[in-house]
Amino acid sequence: MSDSRAVLAIDQGTTGTRCLVVGANGGVLGRDYSEFTQHFPRPGWVEHDAEEIWEVTARVARRAVERAGTGGTGIAAIGITNQRETVVVWDRETGRPVHRAIVWQDRRTAGICRELREAGHQEGVRERTGLVLDPYFSGTKLTWLFRERPDLRARAEAGELAAGTVDTWLIYRLTGGRVHATDHTNASRTLLYNLRSRAWDDELLNLFEVPPAVLPEIRPSSGEFGYARGEALGFETAVQGVAGDQQAALFGQGCWVPGLAKNTYGTGAFLLLYVGAQPTLSEHGLLTTLACDAAGRPAYALEGSIFIAGAAIQWLRDGLGLIRSASEAEGLARGLEGNEGVYFVPAFVGLGAPHWEPEARGTIVGLTRGTTRAHLVRAALEAMAYGTADVLQAMARDAGVPLAELRVDGGAAANDWLMEFQAGILGVPVRRPAMVETTALGAAALAGLAAGLWDEAAAFLDALGDAQVFEPRLGAGERARLIAGWRKAVRAATAWTELAAVDDLGP
Repeated sequence: MSDSRAVLAIDQGTTGTRCLVVGANGGVLGRDYSEFTQHFPRPGWVEHDAEEIWEVTARVARRAVERAGTGGTGIAAIGITNQRETVVVWDRETGRPVHRAIVWQDRRTAGICRELREAGHQEGVRERTGLVLDPYFSGTKLTWLFRERPDLRARAEAGELAAGTVDTWLIYRLTGGRVHATDHTNASRTLLYNLRSRAWDDELLNLFEVPPAVLPEIRPSSGEFGYARGEALGFETAVQGVAGDQQAALFGQGCWVPGLAKNTYGTGAFLLLYVGAQPTLSEHGLLTTLACDAAGRPAYALEGSIFIAGAAIQWLRDGLGLIRSASEAEGLARGLEGNEGVYFVPAFVGLGAPHWEPEARGTIVGLTRGTTRAHLVRAALEAMAYGTADVLQAMARDAGVPLAELRVDGGAAANDWLMEFQAGILGVPVRRPAMVETTALGAAALAGLAAGLWDEAAAFLDALGDAQVFEPRLGAGERARLIAGWRKAVRAATAWTELAAVDDLGP
């Protein structure tokens, strides 16, 4: 292992691109970040200018390398991680997009999804893909585009157009149009990929009206994705690691053993549990998705989302003015001996897995004259832990593997009180890495393994340094009492939905 070599990690997110130059010793040698424009042409529509994404990414990558002082010759490989379900379509000859990128948040294909569900395709799609018929995923975005623009469909069928998620778009531009490829983790988010054959599925392509000629080649996440050209970044090197953002974070956290899971605490929360070599279909509304084993080869994970996590703290700050900053929350929670029966179910946009009640709304229960702002803040923090426990319990049941440890990142993971409480509620250790930019680090690890910077994935983790481990300290009885209170609060939130649907019968 040469200490002079490094990996450029490109973390292309929904609102901006972050680039890190990661040395063989695990240290970040240089970094840069820049946002790009969000476009909202109609209510519920979200678009990006793919050309702007490329320009921002190339600029940020150059700056990160300049700040690292390694020069282009010191970059052994490039790793890419990306917003997963956003779709780009471009002209193969010119390399120019033919339409703005349709972003994963975009809801314009709700009608197409409803049409397919009503036609009885939901279960068949779930069996083949591990996903559900929802505008979130890529496939119906292509259905919509080719229905709206028959001229583009004709060009796609003729092989004149290329399509892909943002990783594919960046690879194409980095390699000067020589490589049109994606990895298994991104392909598995399209509704067009068969979990078991690990390939594009002809029946799904026909169902979603997507010409096969438009799709990229699927490759392992750690391996060859072509050579970045000098005109792209100012230096030449191999692209050798690619994974969707949540799977990259799973890999960057070292979750490649069944029973290890990660949670990214952000505005919402994304949880993935590593399952192993065989796919597991959920009976609790979770998603089955591709992940990476310790060598970067295809493996499987279960995924679940909590719609509202850190957003509840933001609401207490911005909506109610109970705190001035999110950092106040820890001190307020720690200042109480207990929650005194106050629970907050932050179902502002409904409840996700495993409850699946889209009409539920935020509910606070257990208020008394003694309730203070500290109780509400603590209840919001506790809700993140309870919601995480709900999803992880469902995952463990589906996978038939007990949770061994939770690994965490994201903004709220910096809250020591929350991490202590999370460990107590789960009854297993919670591990927080020294460096929480695990998405970019996962991309760096996948590329560095292929380039030989690290002999094995464990060596990469060792290079990152010691993590902080929060051990569970709640007794079994106290844990059971708190969880029972949470479940009662969730029932109250869902009961309110049912009551609201009852006609007014008068006095």
